[in-house]
Amino acid sequence: MPMLALAMAGKVQAQVYPNQPIKLIVPFPPGGVNDVVARPFAEKFSTILGHIVIENRGGAGRVIGGSAVARADPDGYTLLLGSGATLLVGPLITPTKTFDPVKDFKPVSILSVSGLAMATHPSLPVRSLKELLDFAKANPGALSYGSAGVGSATHLGAELFKSLIKDQSIQHVPYRGGGPAMTDLAAGQIKLAFPNVTGPLIALHHAGSIRILAVTSAARNAAATEIETAVEAGLPGMVAVNFAGLFAPAGTTDTIVNQLAEASRKAMADASLRDVYDKAGLEVSSEDTPAKAAKFVDEEIARWTPVIRSINLKAE
Repeated sequence: MPMLALAMAGKVQAQVYPNQPIKLIVPFPPGGVNDVVARPFAEKFSTILGHIVIENRGGAGRVIGGSAVARADPDGYTLLLGSGATLLVGPLITPTKTFDPVKDFKPVSILSVSGLAMATHPSLPVRSLKELLDFAKANPGALSYGSAGVGSATHLGAELFKSLIKDQSIQHVPYRGGGPAMTDLAAGQIKLAFPNVTGPLIALHHAGSIRILAVTSAARNAAATEIETAVEAGLPGMVAVNFAGLFAPAGTTDTIVNQLAEASRKAMADASLRDVYDKAGLEVSSEDTPAKAAKFVDEEIARWTPVIRSINLKAE
């Protein structure tokens, strides 16, 4: 009898989650904003629930990493750092649908959100969003904007802007990444862009190299509270954010998902982690439960699907 009890205790112990490292797949190459979210989070999370190993899997229209998690065993040991580019854009523009952003994943929590900056070069004679709208109306075809590339949040945010002001004459100049676009904006090679709000971007604004007219988040950015949101500045509906969150494969038990969500909340409550995010221009999300995260993703899909389809966006 003691031997049987010992065996049963050993079996229960073996089933305790987690009892091995958790793999967090980031579906982008190292060094981007997704790494800025993932790596400090993983470091803090590892002290709370279990060790996280980050694996960057970029390429194929942002769907390789998402597909790997969608096909993984639903045991809580393979997670996705999901974002708009992976869950919203990729499945809509990739000819061969490799995963469904709703059916193939269980949201755990949204970790961070970051708005876009409606930014101009100082040589453009506008100092507010209203003045930009007036300039565009008075000078049809005179404006073009730079983006981080076709299908990027900076591209889609600008297209949302164009649809809201009903002006399709503003031309798109895609770059190979946000860095080159920002270099040309600061140099005056382009006059308008909708870059991600980051600490370095805000520094360029404060230095006078660029002019941020408004941000597209729902609330003002904590790192630059003097800058209005686009809605405050008079453009209802101009809400566009990047997000990054934890997603598990569909079929993962609610018990494991809730464990992950609770550990995530504890990690995101850490003051040092919040400080890292603040300096990067990222806002800690309040969509920190599986139910809130699922609702958030549904709303983002509803917001961006018509924009993506209206411009007939295709995978590069």
